[in-house]
Order: sequence, then C-alpha cells, then structure tokens
Amino acid sequence: MQASSSEDLRSTPLRNSSIRLGHTPSPTQSHHRQSFTESLRGHPPSPRATRQPSLSQAQLQELLNNPPTAGTADPIFSGRDWQTIGVGELCQSADVRWVEFDVSIEDATNILINSGAHVLLVRHRKDERAAHATYDYRDLTQYLLFATGQLHPDEEHLPIFTSLAKKAQAGHTIPLRDAKSLGNKEPFMTLPATANLTHAIEVFGGGVHRIVIVEEGTDNVVGILSQLRLVKFLWENGRNFPIIDALYPQSIKDLGIGSQMTISVNGDKPLKDALKLMNNEGLTSLAVVDNQSNVVGNISNVDVKLLTKSSSAPLLDNTCIHFISVILSTRGMNDGKDSFPVFHINPYSTLAHTVAKLVATKAHRLWVTDSPSPSVSATPTSNQLSQPSVPHPPTHLSALPQSNPPFHPLSSTPSVSASALPGANMAGRLAGVVSLTDILNLFARASGLHPTDPDERRRQRRRSSSGSMMRGSLDSARSSSVDVRDVKR
Repeated sequence: MQASSSEDLRSTPLRNSSIRLGHTPSPTQSHHRQSFTESLRGHPPSPRATRQPSLSQAQLQELLNNPPTAGTADPIFSGRDWQTIGVGELCQSADVRWVEFDVSIEDATNILINSGAHVLLVRHRKDERAAHATYDYRDLTQYLLFATGQLHPDEEHLPIFTSLAKKAQAGHTIPLRDAKSLGNKEPFMTLPATANLTHAIEVFGGGVHRIVIVEEGTDNVVGILSQLRLVKFLWENGRNFPIIDALYPQSIKDLGIGSQMTISVNGDKPLKDALKLMNNEGLTSLAVVDNQSNVVGNISNVDVKLLTKSSSAPLLDNTCIHFISVILSTRGMNDGKDSFPVFHINPYSTLAHTVAKLVATKAHRLWVTDSPSPSVSATPTSNQLSQPSVPHPPTHLSALPQSNPPFHPLSSTPSVSASALPGANMAGRLAGVVSLTDILNLFARASGLHPTDPDERRRQRRRSSSGSMMRGSLDSARSSSVDVRDVKR
C-alpha cells in the first residue's frame, strides 16, 4: 500500500494541498512550524527499484543445481572410507521411543504423535530392551481404515477382522497387539552396531525404510537407522567420500534413477480412496494430480495424524484437494508462515538438488514433473460447496485412536479447486518419481555393491498388501480415482 501511495503522491500536482503526509494546519494552528516530515510531499524512490541482483541468472542456476550442504561435515569421518563406518556410529539411543504390546491403540497413537517420532519400537515389558515389532504411521493408516469401515478382508483375514470388530462394538479397549494382527506394513530388520554401512546401504537400496540397530551378540536396541538419516549423513559428509560426491553434479535423467511407473490420485476423488491406495500399495506418500496430470499436492502417511479425531471423519469423504488445503493450513498455523507444495523436481535436476530437497523436506520421495499442462478449473458443484454427506459411522468408530493434534478440523469448510492451492502452478505434469530407495541403490551400485532390485521389492510389497486385505477395494478405487501410468520420457 505504501509504495502505491508514494507513487500517487509524486504524480499529483503540488498545488493539491490535500496530499501532504503531515496534517494540514488549521487556521488556529497556523503558527505551528512544520517538521521536515510534514513538509514532504512524497517519499524518495525506493533503492530497491535500482538495486542490481546479487546473483546473475547463471549463478542462481548453479546454486540450484549444486546447493551447499545443510550441515557441517563431521571431522571424525574425515579421511575414512564410508564403507568401513559402523552403523552404530550414526545412531543415538535417545532417539528410540518405546511402547508395549498391551498398550491400547489410542495410547500408542498419542505416544507416536506427541513424541514427534516416525516410529515406535514395540516390546513385551517396560524393562525389556529388545524390540519385536514397530508401530508407525502406516500401521495407523491401516487401523484408521479398519475403524472407519474401509477395509474389506479376504477369507484368510476374516476371523481376525471379525474378532477386532466385535471387541470394538462391545466398547472394549483394542490393544496394540491386536491392531498389529491386521498385518505388518514394514519388514522388521536388525543389524549389529558393529556392522558397516555397506550392509545398511544394501538393505536400504532394496527398499527397506529403517533398520533397528542392536548391541553385538544381543537383541538390546541401541538405535534406529533410517534411509533419510543415512542419505543426510552421506550428503553432509559427501566431500569425504569421493565416489559418492562425484555423482552429485549429474542430472537424475543422466543417472537413470527413479521410476517412470507412477501411482497418483485425482484431487477431486475422496480422501478415503487415497488412503486405501497407499495402504494397499505399501506407499508412504501419494501424488495428487489435476485432470491434466499436473502435480498439485502430496499426501503422506504422516498426514493421517490430522484424522485421529472422530470429528474429522467427514474429511474421509471430502476430496483429496480439500485435505491438502487442511494440511497446508495446519502447517502454516504450526510454523507461523504460509506453506505450499514443494515435493517435485524435473528430469534435469541434479542429484545434489534432489538430495538437498529430500533432506530439507524430510520426504521419502520427490515427484518428477515436466512442463505444466494447461489446467482448466471446474466450477465447484453444489455438492462440493456443501458439507459432504457422511453416512453414520460404523459402530466400531469409537475404537478410532483419539489424539489431540494442534489444529481445528476444517472438514466443514467448502472444497477448493486445485488451482486455488498456493504453489499449485509451480510443479508440472507427473512424469516419474525418485525415492530415497533409488538414491541409496545408486550409491550402493556406484560403490560396487549388489543391492536388491527396488522395483522387485515394490512389486513384492504390492502383492503382499493387495493380496491380504482389500483386493476388491483397490479394484474399485482404480476404476474411478487412480492413475497408474508407465510414463515414457
């Protein structure tokens, strides 16, 4: 507003006395001596108008392609071959969060959310240091689908499903042990702390997301090593590891990493379809696209924390686009600033740019996009503008984990279009995906290791997930809302 006012002041004839910034003296105040500020008829031009950019376009592009590392390299790793570094050196016992099998699913969920951890280790007793399973947001997503009547078990899992449903209908507490019986979404892997990083990177390069680190010769847990933690370590200490450091300036297209087999959901489809798809395909996040396949957002398993109140049930029947607006609004309220989708790169992004973005966003994958396609925003229908009609929740909805996330449910607000989202035009057409698995697989192969083919791991995960709980639900979802495409660049 001030810049506009100043321009108006400068372009207005001086004889117009009403433009003075100071107050105009009244006849009774004519003896008042005006200050310098009061005598000004306009502000001097802003120095920003003539300031030269501190970086040229070429320099800016170079910075984007080769961003500085986020942290300082640890001197204790200087001069060492990364393949000889022990996995225990990257872990801290303080990062481990525990929960017991007999704890209720509600209490386990509150511990998961309030601790800020991405996973809880599950043990039998509080005095035990050995872990037997994990509980994370993928497990929470699966249980949320069960609690809201979205899971349709096959014959093999029908007895387990029926038993849990009866407990929930009777108002009994559902222990974590029973909730885990719905199925394990993540392989439980352990390595001794003395094992070197070559073992970890081969496991991670095959598609495993985390490894529990134990004391040598025992089952006592000393830490957890995740894909993201290892990628961050190799990024911050890359100059100490020449084989890996030499890969960073190259583009992901030239390196041939990532997958062109993409799975996405249209933003106009119900959120429950996206959650069922992630659960069935074993995904931690899902791209949300418009009718022209432009990426407009991202939904991850961690976002289900916004659905853990029964008052948020209407969100499941509202659109994915609407849920993205809830995610961004919540993130803005928590961070105190606006937020917009940043989970995308292009085929010519360097590996350095890709890794820096993964580390900064703490994401598991980035969507590869081409130039945006023209997007036509449909006029909201009366159904979109009114609160969605939600059928009476199933009797066992009371078993839904109840947490207290710091946000107010926005389920009753009108749906929004893809073009209305902040940053919606900054991405482009979905062309592929690059994950932490792809990057660690590349590092392993470049170092002469032989990790498992991540695509085969993905196929196994999908077969195990889709063959167990909800084959019929996925077939229905794919027919209406899911885009599974093998994109050729």
